[in-house]
Amino acid sequence: MSEPRRDPTSTDEFIKGLWKENPVFVQVLGMCPVLAVSNTAENALAMGLATMFVLVMANAVISSLRRFIPKQVRIATYILVIATFVTVVEYVIQAISLDLHKALGAFISLIVVNCLILGRAEAFASKNTVSRSVLDGLGMGAGFTFALLCLGGVREIMGSGSLFGVDLFHEGYQDWVIMILPSGGFFTLAAWLLVFNRLKARRERRAAVTAEVMS
Repeated sequence: MSEPRRDPTSTDEFIKGLWKENPVFVQVLGMCPVLAVSNTAENALAMGLATMFVLVMANAVISSLRRFIPKQVRIATYILVIATFVTVVEYVIQAISLDLHKALGAFISLIVVNCLILGRAEAFASKNTVSRSVLDGLGMGAGFTFALLCLGGVREIMGSGSLFGVDLFHEGYQDWVIMILPSGGFFTLAAWLLVFNRLKARRERRAAVTAEVMS
């Protein structure tokens, strides 16, 4: 008797974006906002959530309209859909906090050209159902937010001695100013990529040993 087929709308579509296909640590996508706005955990979280919202909504709309969008204008259509939701996000952030809007600056508008969002629209949403596309958007968005928080948390702790604006160390702590500068973003990203690559290599070795034992 054959094994039952797995539900195509399983949470695997969500989980893959967090670890196996993480947009930043595995696919190395969206580096511009990753390096530019991850100087604090607050900025990183705001950009991550904004990107997740745009990614989920764009995936849902593009998937639902995939049979009606002519192939000749699909990329232009995708960009139009993405730009619509980016405009919504920009106005919402501006209404919530002018300081946050100023801190994120032009990088909110640049979500339109984030290769992660356009890539998921072309490679996934245009070929799958709405439910799977939403799960894919949630997973990739959560993975992107997680990566930004990893960078933003480390940079803020080391560069300012705080996390989300809350002081963590005594007054004598010497801030590593370089960590909140652009160069600190490259150093932190390199360290996290090293960690993820080491973990990936270790997992692959374990899988190879297990396969050899079972063969």
